[in-house]
Amino acid sequence: MDLFHMMRVFVRIAEEGSFTAAAQRLEITTAHASRSIGQLETHLGARLLHRSTRRVALTDAGHRYLERCQRILAYVDEAEAEAAETQVRPRGKLHIHATTSFGQAYVVPAVVRYRENNPSVSVDLTLSNHVPDLLDEGYDIAFQLSLSDLPDSALVSHRLGVVRSVLCAAPEYLNARGTPRTTDELEGHACLQLFTSVFPRDRWNLECPNGLVTVELPQPDFQVNVPDALGSALRQGIGIGALPLSTALPALRAGALVRVLPEYQLQKLTAYVLYASRQYLDAKIRTFIDFVREQIPVALETDNKTLMDFDLS
Repeated sequence: MDLFHMMRVFVRIAEEGSFTAAAQRLEITTAHASRSIGQLETHLGARLLHRSTRRVALTDAGHRYLERCQRILAYVDEAEAEAAETQVRPRGKLHIHATTSFGQAYVVPAVVRYRENNPSVSVDLTLSNHVPDLLDEGYDIAFQLSLSDLPDSALVSHRLGVVRSVLCAAPEYLNARGTPRTTDELEGHACLQLFTSVFPRDRWNLECPNGLVTVELPQPDFQVNVPDALGSALRQGIGIGALPLSTALPALRAGALVRVLPEYQLQKLTAYVLYASRQYLDAKIRTFIDFVREQIPVALETDNKTLMDFDLS
Protein backbone atom coordinates (compact mmCIF):
# COMPACT_ATOMS: atom_id res chain seq x y z
CA MET A 1 0.00 0.00 0.00
CA ASP A 2 1.49 3.32 -1.15
CA LEU A 3 -0.01 5.76 1.34
CA PHE A 4 1.54 8.84 -0.27
CA HIS A 5 0.17 7.85 -3.68
CA MET A 6 -3.31 7.37 -2.25
CA MET A 7 -3.08 10.74 -0.51
CA ARG A 8 -2.12 12.40 -3.81
CA VAL A 9 -5.07 10.75 -5.55
CA PHE A 10 -7.42 11.92 -2.78
CA VAL A 11 -6.12 15.50 -2.90
CA ARG A 12 -6.43 15.66 -6.69
CA ILE A 13 -10.02 14.31 -6.60
CA ALA A 14 -10.97 16.83 -3.91
CA GLU A 15 -9.44 19.67 -5.91
CA GLU A 16 -10.97 18.59 -9.25
CA GLY A 17 -14.32 17.50 -7.83
CA SER A 18 -14.25 14.50 -10.14
CA PHE A 19 -12.70 11.06 -10.27
CA THR A 20 -12.42 11.22 -14.05
CA ALA A 21 -10.74 14.66 -14.13
CA ALA A 22 -8.37 13.70 -11.33
CA ALA A 23 -7.43 10.44 -13.09
CA GLN A 24 -6.65 12.33 -16.29
CA ARG A 25 -4.42 14.81 -14.45
CA LEU A 26 -2.59 11.99 -12.67
CA GLU A 27 -2.41 9.86 -15.84
CA ILE A 28 -4.10 6.89 -14.19
CA THR A 29 -7.40 5.16 -14.89
CA THR A 30 -10.63 6.18 -13.20
CA ALA A 31 -10.91 2.65 -11.82
CA HIS A 32 -7.45 2.96 -10.27
CA ALA A 33 -8.43 6.28 -8.67
CA SER A 34 -11.60 4.71 -7.25
CA ARG A 35 -9.67 1.72 -5.83
CA SER A 36 -7.11 4.08 -4.24
CA ILE A 37 -9.82 6.03 -2.41
CA GLY A 38 -11.48 2.82 -1.28
CA GLN A 39 -8.18 1.49 0.10
CA LEU A 40 -7.45 4.81 1.79
CA GLU A 41 -10.86 4.93 3.49
CA THR A 42 -10.43 1.33 4.63
CA HIS A 43 -6.97 2.16 6.01
CA LEU A 44 -8.35 5.18 7.90
CA GLY A 45 -11.61 3.60 8.91
CA ALA A 46 -13.43 6.77 7.80
CA ARG A 47 -15.38 7.97 4.75
CA LEU A 48 -13.66 10.85 3.02
CA LEU A 49 -15.91 11.46 0.03
CA HIS A 50 -19.63 11.47 -0.73
CA ARG A 51 -20.07 10.01 -4.20
CA SER A 52 -22.97 10.37 -6.60
CA THR A 53 -23.36 9.99 -10.32
CA ARG A 54 -23.12 13.75 -10.75
CA ARG A 55 -20.65 15.02 -8.15
CA VAL A 56 -18.11 14.26 -5.46
CA ALA A 57 -18.19 16.07 -2.11
CA LEU A 58 -15.97 15.92 0.96
CA THR A 59 -17.26 14.60 4.24
CA ASP A 60 -16.38 16.40 7.48
CA ALA A 61 -13.56 13.91 7.99
CA GLY A 62 -12.52 14.48 4.38
CA HIS A 63 -12.24 18.24 4.88
CA ARG A 64 -9.98 17.79 7.89
CA TYR A 65 -7.90 15.08 6.20
CA LEU A 66 -7.50 17.16 3.02
CA GLU A 67 -5.91 20.03 4.91
CA ARG A 68 -3.43 17.69 6.57
CA CYS A 69 -2.65 15.86 3.32
CA GLN A 70 -1.97 19.08 1.44
CA ARG A 71 0.44 20.17 4.16
CA ILE A 72 2.19 16.77 4.33
CA LEU A 73 2.51 16.45 0.57
CA ALA A 74 3.91 19.97 0.31
CA TYR A 75 6.63 18.98 2.80
CA VAL A 76 7.29 15.76 0.86
CA ASP A 77 7.54 17.65 -2.44
CA GLU A 78 9.89 20.17 -0.86
CA ALA A 79 12.09 17.41 0.57
CA GLU A 80 12.21 15.59 -2.77
CA ALA A 81 13.12 18.79 -4.60
CA GLU A 82 15.85 19.55 -2.09
CA ALA A 83 17.27 16.03 -2.33
CA ALA A 84 17.20 16.14 -6.12
CA GLU A 85 18.91 19.53 -6.10
CA THR A 86 21.87 18.10 -4.20
CA GLN A 87 22.55 15.95 -7.28
CA VAL A 88 22.79 19.09 -9.41
CA ARG A 89 24.02 22.04 -7.34
CA PRO A 90 26.80 21.71 -4.73
CA ARG A 91 25.56 22.73 -1.30
CA GLY A 92 25.69 21.59 2.32
CA LYS A 93 28.59 20.30 4.42
CA LEU A 94 31.45 18.09 3.24
CA HIS A 95 33.01 15.83 5.87
CA ILE A 96 36.61 15.11 4.85
CA HIS A 97 39.46 13.17 6.48
CA ALA A 98 43.12 13.45 5.55
CA THR A 99 46.46 12.54 7.10
CA THR A 100 48.00 15.49 8.89
CA SER A 101 50.92 16.41 6.65
CA PHE A 102 49.19 15.64 3.36
CA GLY A 103 46.09 17.48 4.51
CA GLN A 104 47.97 20.61 5.51
CA ALA A 105 50.06 20.70 2.35
CA TYR A 106 47.56 19.71 -0.32
CA VAL A 107 43.99 19.30 0.94
CA VAL A 108 43.64 22.63 2.75
CA PRO A 109 44.75 24.69 -0.31
CA ALA A 110 42.40 22.63 -2.50
CA VAL A 111 39.50 23.26 -0.10
CA VAL A 112 40.17 27.00 -0.11
CA ARG A 113 40.20 27.18 -3.92
CA TYR A 114 37.16 24.91 -4.25
CA ARG A 115 35.08 27.08 -1.92
CA GLU A 116 35.91 30.19 -3.93
CA ASN A 117 33.68 28.77 -6.67
CA ASN A 118 31.30 26.87 -4.36
CA PRO A 119 30.47 29.15 -1.42
CA SER A 120 27.31 27.15 -0.61
CA VAL A 121 29.51 24.21 0.47
CA SER A 122 31.02 24.24 3.95
CA VAL A 123 33.82 21.87 4.91
CA ASP A 124 34.50 19.92 8.09
CA LEU A 125 38.08 18.67 7.68
CA THR A 126 39.66 16.25 10.17
CA LEU A 127 43.44 15.79 10.10
CA SER A 128 44.83 12.71 11.83
CA ASN A 129 47.15 9.84 11.03
CA HIS A 130 44.73 6.98 11.59
CA VAL A 131 42.89 5.36 8.69
CA PRO A 132 39.18 6.05 9.17
CA ASP A 133 36.15 3.94 8.34
CA LEU A 134 34.24 6.28 6.04
CA LEU A 135 30.80 4.84 6.73
CA ASP A 136 31.14 4.26 10.47
CA GLU A 137 32.79 7.62 11.12
CA GLY A 138 30.57 9.63 8.82
CA TYR A 139 33.11 10.95 6.30
CA ASP A 140 32.11 11.77 2.72
CA ILE A 141 35.69 11.72 1.43
CA ALA A 142 39.05 10.51 2.73
CA PHE A 143 42.61 10.98 1.52
CA GLN A 144 44.85 8.00 2.16
CA LEU A 145 48.55 7.31 1.65
CA SER A 146 49.77 3.79 0.92
CA LEU A 147 53.05 2.02 0.20
CA SER A 148 51.22 -0.31 -2.20
CA ASP A 149 47.93 -0.65 -4.02
CA LEU A 150 44.87 -0.25 -1.84
CA PRO A 151 43.10 -3.47 -0.89
CA ASP A 152 39.86 -4.27 -2.68
CA SER A 153 36.86 -2.73 -0.97
CA ALA A 154 33.43 -1.30 -1.66
CA LEU A 155 34.97 2.19 -1.70
CA VAL A 156 35.75 4.05 -4.89
CA SER A 157 39.36 5.26 -5.09
CA HIS A 158 41.31 7.51 -7.45
CA ARG A 159 45.09 7.73 -7.55
CA LEU A 160 46.37 11.30 -7.13
CA GLY A 161 50.12 10.86 -7.38
CA VAL A 162 53.32 10.12 -5.48
CA VAL A 163 54.36 11.57 -2.13
CA ARG A 164 58.12 11.59 -1.49
CA SER A 165 60.11 11.93 1.73
CA VAL A 166 63.76 12.87 2.16
CA LEU A 167 66.39 12.67 4.90
CA CYS A 168 67.22 16.03 6.48
CA ALA A 169 69.24 17.53 9.29
CA ALA A 170 70.16 20.99 10.53
CA PRO A 171 73.55 22.36 9.39
CA GLU A 172 74.55 22.74 13.05
CA TYR A 173 74.00 19.05 13.70
CA LEU A 174 76.05 18.00 10.66
CA ASN A 175 78.85 20.43 11.52
CA ALA A 176 79.06 18.89 14.98
CA ARG A 177 78.54 15.22 14.13
CA GLY A 178 79.69 14.97 10.52
CA THR A 179 77.73 14.38 7.32
CA PRO A 180 77.11 10.71 6.45
CA ARG A 181 78.11 9.83 2.89
CA THR A 182 76.73 6.28 2.85
CA THR A 183 73.88 4.49 4.58
CA ASP A 184 76.42 2.59 6.68
CA GLU A 185 77.61 5.91 8.11
CA LEU A 186 74.15 6.55 9.55
CA GLU A 187 75.13 4.17 12.34
CA GLY A 188 76.02 6.19 15.38
CA HIS A 189 73.91 9.17 14.32
CA ALA A 190 70.79 10.29 16.15
CA CYS A 191 68.10 9.09 13.75
CA LEU A 192 64.76 10.63 14.65
CA GLN A 193 61.73 8.65 13.62
CA LEU A 194 58.40 9.70 12.17
CA PHE A 195 55.91 6.92 12.86
CA THR A 196 52.61 6.73 11.02
CA SER A 197 50.19 4.04 9.88
CA VAL A 198 52.26 3.49 6.71
CA PHE A 199 55.88 3.74 7.91
CA PRO A 200 57.53 1.16 10.19
CA ARG A 201 59.08 2.45 13.39
CA ASP A 202 62.29 0.41 13.29
CA ARG A 203 63.73 1.03 9.80
CA TRP A 204 64.00 3.32 6.81
CA ASN A 205 63.37 1.80 3.40
CA LEU A 206 65.42 4.05 1.13
CA GLU A 207 65.22 4.15 -2.63
CA CYS A 208 68.25 4.98 -4.76
CA PRO A 209 69.20 4.46 -8.42
CA ASN A 210 70.52 1.00 -7.53
CA GLY A 211 67.35 -0.18 -5.80
CA LEU A 212 65.96 -0.38 -2.29
CA VAL A 213 68.18 -0.19 0.80
CA THR A 214 66.89 -0.95 4.29
CA VAL A 215 68.46 0.89 7.21
CA GLU A 216 67.73 -0.68 10.58
CA LEU A 217 67.12 1.94 13.26
CA PRO A 218 67.91 1.53 16.94
CA GLN A 219 65.40 2.69 19.50
CA PRO A 220 65.27 6.42 18.71
CA ASP A 221 65.81 9.11 21.30
CA PHE A 222 62.91 11.01 19.76
CA GLN A 223 59.95 9.85 17.70
CA VAL A 224 56.72 11.63 16.80
CA ASN A 225 53.70 11.02 14.58
CA VAL A 226 53.33 14.51 13.06
CA PRO A 227 55.80 15.66 10.35
CA ASP A 228 55.69 19.32 11.39
CA ALA A 229 56.74 18.35 14.91
CA LEU A 230 59.61 16.26 13.55
CA GLY A 231 60.65 19.16 11.32
CA SER A 232 60.74 21.45 14.33
CA ALA A 233 62.93 18.98 16.25
CA LEU A 234 65.29 18.61 13.29
CA ARG A 235 65.67 22.38 12.98
CA GLN A 236 66.81 22.40 16.62
CA GLY A 237 69.78 20.29 15.55
CA ILE A 238 69.12 17.08 17.47
CA GLY A 239 69.49 14.55 14.67
CA ILE A 240 68.63 13.24 11.21
CA GLY A 241 65.07 12.43 10.16
CA ALA A 242 62.85 11.67 7.18
CA LEU A 243 60.37 14.39 6.26
CA PRO A 244 57.63 14.48 3.63
CA LEU A 245 58.64 16.75 0.79
CA SER A 246 55.91 19.29 1.53
CA THR A 247 57.28 19.71 5.07
CA ALA A 248 60.94 19.65 4.10
CA LEU A 249 60.98 22.06 1.15
CA PRO A 250 60.38 25.36 3.02
CA ALA A 251 63.17 24.57 5.49
CA LEU A 252 65.51 23.42 2.70
CA ARG A 253 64.92 26.66 0.80
CA ALA A 254 65.58 28.70 3.94
CA GLY A 255 68.74 26.76 4.78
CA ALA A 256 67.33 25.68 8.13
CA LEU A 257 67.71 22.06 6.97
CA VAL A 258 69.92 20.35 4.41
CA ARG A 259 69.54 17.06 2.56
CA VAL A 260 71.34 14.03 3.97
CA LEU A 261 72.24 11.34 1.44
CA PRO A 262 70.53 13.31 -1.35
CA GLU A 263 70.67 10.39 -3.77
CA TYR A 264 68.26 8.52 -1.45
CA GLN A 265 64.55 9.02 -0.85
CA LEU A 266 62.29 7.28 1.59
CA GLN A 267 60.11 4.69 -0.12
CA LYS A 268 57.45 6.53 -2.12
CA LEU A 269 53.84 6.68 -0.96
CA THR A 270 50.88 6.80 -3.32
CA ALA A 271 48.10 9.27 -2.50
CA TYR A 272 44.48 8.28 -3.07
CA VAL A 273 41.12 9.97 -2.62
CA LEU A 274 38.29 7.65 -1.55
CA TYR A 275 34.52 7.92 -1.31
CA ALA A 276 31.63 5.53 -0.82
CA SER A 277 29.77 5.15 -4.12
CA ARG A 278 29.45 6.38 -7.69
CA GLN A 279 25.66 5.96 -7.72
CA TYR A 280 23.54 9.04 -6.92
CA LEU A 281 26.63 10.92 -5.89
CA ASP A 282 25.89 14.19 -4.13
CA ALA A 283 26.95 17.18 -6.24
CA LYS A 284 29.25 18.56 -3.54
CA ILE A 285 31.12 15.25 -3.35
CA ARG A 286 31.27 14.78 -7.11
CA THR A 287 32.50 18.30 -7.83
CA PHE A 288 35.08 18.24 -5.03
CA ILE A 289 36.43 14.88 -6.21
CA ASP A 290 36.70 16.23 -9.76
CA PHE A 291 38.44 19.35 -8.45
CA VAL A 292 41.09 17.57 -6.37
CA ARG A 293 41.78 15.11 -9.19
CA GLU A 294 42.80 18.13 -11.25
CA GLN A 295 44.56 20.17 -8.56
CA ILE A 296 46.44 17.81 -6.25
CA PRO A 297 48.38 15.82 -8.90
CA VAL A 298 49.69 19.13 -10.26
CA ALA A 299 50.75 20.24 -6.77
CA LEU A 300 52.52 16.92 -6.11
CA GLU A 301 54.40 17.09 -9.40
CA THR A 302 55.37 20.71 -8.74
CA ASP A 303 56.91 19.74 -5.40
CA ASN A 304 58.75 16.79 -6.97
CA LYS A 305 60.13 19.03 -9.72
CA THR A 306 61.15 21.63 -7.14
CA LEU A 307 63.16 18.97 -5.31
CA MET A 308 64.93 17.98 -8.53
CA ASP A 309 65.71 21.61 -9.33
CA PHE A 310 66.88 22.13 -5.76
CA ASP A 311 69.23 19.14 -5.96
CA LEU A 312 70.71 20.40 -9.23
CA SER A 313 71.32 23.94 -7.96
